[in-house]
Formats: sequence, structure tokens, C-alpha cells
Amino acid sequence: MTTRYATKAFVFSKKDVNESDRSFSVFTDDFGRLDIFAKAIRKNASKLRSGIDIFFMSDIEFVQGKRKKTLTDATVIEKFRNISQDTERFKIANKIGDVLDNFIKGEEKDEGLFNLLSEIFCKLDDCNLNIRKSFLLYYYFLWNAFSLLGYRPEVQKCNICRGKINPFNIYFSYKLGGTVCDGCAGSEKSECPEGVPSGSRRINSDIVKIVRLILEKDWQTISKLKIEPSSQELLQKVSDDYYSYVLPGRSFKN
Repeated sequence: MTTRYATKAFVFSKKDVNESDRSFSVFTDDFGRLDIFAKAIRKNASKLRSGIDIFFMSDIEFVQGKRKKTLTDATVIEKFRNISQDTERFKIANKIGDVLDNFIKGEEKDEGLFNLLSEIFCKLDDCNLNIRKSFLLYYYFLWNAFSLLGYRPEVQKCNICRGKINPFNIYFSYKLGGTVCDGCAGSEKSECPEGVPSGSRRINSDIVKIVRLILEKDWQTISKLKIEPSSQELLQKVSDDYYSYVLPGRSFKN
């Protein structure tokens, strides 16, 4: 007898297969990541069409075959219409989907990550969201996802001497996984042409403040911050560099 499974799922990727089929990558509250095959879903007569799509939250049912999981039923919970209808919101949603696709490979329940996704997409879909600040939601997701996946950075003190950091001389070390004071960075700086330790980037106090607030999940304060273009660009560089460093799964101690 075939066993049917039911769960709540967030759809973060889809791919057309054959002439009328489709494959969905979803993150569920019961199983973590699943890759689900939906047979003939692209046909107009398919009863599954209205219940599942990219960036939907849906109740799904599926059966496990020898090689794949096949979708048998889907009922939409939330379509997040504002995300699908707005270019900037949709772009952010796609970047979040890429993070999930790159970091989550196997099936493992993660209630914290599922709740973070639910929180982020509700905020991203909110019609009152200041679109000029919407880019911060991506970083809010990214750094909190890092934390949940075991890559939480140290941004309260120096990651070497554990002392206070000087707001005018701060480095972020990807290798060590956090902030490093000017004194501890000194020995490495002399060996580097630009005076920046290997595997590090000079940052400012704005970046430290933003990442601290993100990890505290203080969106109300973050959404009111006035961020200079230079700090916005630096936040992007630090986030992208850290993303690239931890993606292969290397340890900070290596």
C-alpha cells in the first residue's frame, strides 16, 4: 500500500520537465527540503495548478516512489501576490530561493528556518513595506539563515582577543567568522599590500550595527535606519564575501 505524506510547504524553485510536467523544490515544516515531481501540472485541466507555484505557501500531499516523490494534492495557503506583481520584491524572493538551493541539499527538519521563511515572506509581501528598504530583507534573511545553519558571526567583540572593537578600526574576518580589532589584525596587515589582513575586509560601525540588529531580529529598528549608499555597498560586499566563504562548508578554524 502506498503511503501518502502531508505537510505545509514553501515553494522556492520550479523547473519545467517534459511537455507538461514540473518539478518543485520546497521547504517544509515536517521534512525540510523536498524535491517534488508534479505530473501533467502544466495542463489546463490539472487540478494541481491552482494549489502550488513559485513562492506559494501550500498544504501538499505526496507519495514516495522508488526514485522520486510525486505530488498528489496541493491547496494554496498564501500566494504572496505583492511579491509576484512587483519586480523588486520578486528579485529579492529569487535571491532567497538561491540561498536555500545552495545551502539546503538534504531532507532535514528545521523549524527555525521554516519560521524565518514565513516571517520574511510576510514582511516582503506587506503592502506597507518601504520598497527603498526592501533590500534589507534579503540581508535579514541571509544573516539569520547563516546563524541557523551554524555560521553565526561574532559581531559583539574581537573574535581573537575578545576585547571591545574600535568603531573606527574594524575588520570582518571570513576565516574567523566575525569582527577583529585593529590590534589583533596588525600582525597580518603588515604582510598585505593594501594593509588588510588576508580573508578579511575593513568595515565600519554601520555594518556592525546593522548585522547586530539583524541577528537580534529587530526589524522595526532596521526598517527605520538611514543607510548611506557607501554603507549599503559595503554591506553587500561583506555579505557576498561571507556567503562565498561559507558556501563550500569550510570550517572557520581551517
